[in-house]
Amino acid sequence: MEIFIEKLKLEDASELFKFECQNRKFFEKQVPSRGNDYYRYEHFQMILKELLNEQSQGTCNFHLIRNDENTIVGRINLVDIDPNKQLGHIGYRVGENYTGLRVATKALELLLLETEHYSVNEIHAKTTPNNLGSQIVLERNSFQRCFIEENAIELNGKKLDFIHYVWKKGLFHVVP
Repeated sequence: MEIFIEKLKLEDASELFKFECQNRKFFEKQVPSRGNDYYRYEHFQMILKELLNEQSQGTCNFHLIRNDENTIVGRINLVDIDPNKQLGHIGYRVGENYTGLRVATKALELLLLETEHYSVNEIHAKTTPNNLGSQIVLERNSFQRCFIEENAIELNGKKLDFIHYVWKKGLFHVVP
């Protein structure tokens, strides 16, 4: 499956809301819930407008991951950009029906190529020890494991650690 990434726009609201609702249970098995309000369309639209405002200020870049049929299959975001340090943080999620197809690996590779336009030379990421897929995605895109933060979050009643990763421009290569 071929994929591409594109910057999030207000016109994507309805389609993105549908994607988020369809994948809610799947996502909430892996990451903390965004809460019930997030899944009310009016509230979702308000959040989307706030995100787009941040994007227009250059502190974040939100992208949709689309397949060759132009369907949203995931999201990938570069957030908390500090232009002085040329540093940002990455986050991504792929819909349940598209896991195991290297969608996240390819999307992250595409986003790293976009860093030329975002004035970012270093990107931080984190994932949980039980999210082996995300660890593989990061490591295939030259993210280096740095440290483990113990008991960092609570998910479904369990305390989980975070594994922290860092990518630095110039060390980028994709592992097949």
